[in-house]
Amino acid sequence: MKAMIFAAGIGSRLKPWTNHHPKALALVNGKSLLQRNVQYLQQYGISDLIINVHHFADQVLQAIDAAKGWGSHITISDETGALLETGGGLKKAAGFFAPGEDFVVLNADILTDLDLHAMIALHEHTKALATLATSNRSSSRYFLFNEAQQLCGWENVTTGERKIVRVSEQLQQKAFSGLHVINSRLLPMIAQTGKFSMVDVYLSLAADNAILAFDHSGSRFIDVGKPESVAKAEVLFA
Repeated sequence: MKAMIFAAGIGSRLKPWTNHHPKALALVNGKSLLQRNVQYLQQYGISDLIINVHHFADQVLQAIDAAKGWGSHITISDETGALLETGGGLKKAAGFFAPGEDFVVLNADILTDLDLHAMIALHEHTKALATLATSNRSSSRYFLFNEAQQLCGWENVTTGERKIVRVSEQLQQKAFSGLHVINSRLLPMIAQTGKFSMVDVYLSLAADNAILAFDHSGSRFIDVGKPESVAKAEVLFA
């Protein structure tokens, strides 16, 4: 199985580090977020990766080269010309994945110990188009799922914005954890172009396709998006 790590982001929330470095190279107990996620995937036998780069791309390339990919085979998707966000980034990298295969996608700035084998097993059993790691933590934005754990919509509880794409009497709020298992048949179904989010992709496909939740509440998880979250991550992840 292959994987993609989104490492192109500017990381404006992680200033001042990202004034001079890419977010993916922020250190947690002496190891970069990128190294930790490469090695997390290795625990599950995944060592053939594509990583997108944009912000201080040269530093990411130097780190990968110096560490010999931390033992993984790493292909680079170069977004130095234009940052494409998660959806555009995946679409640009689509040729890396073979038709019909499942693959993993994760954000470089998340750390978790969720059981990826269990998530992949659920995805394969249900033959979902995509399976999204979620938990019951507090967030400003949520995916909305029905009782069958099918994606039905999205909402921003701060702004009140809400999008419902599959009608259901009862909707459950679940916070997305930035980790996906996707079947490559999704790739040619992406109609958006340019710079766009995977949220837009999922909402455009959820009415007619199985996009499911994998709840990992209880697993260790942190979004290392702000300076103060680095200290919290260092407590959670040795």
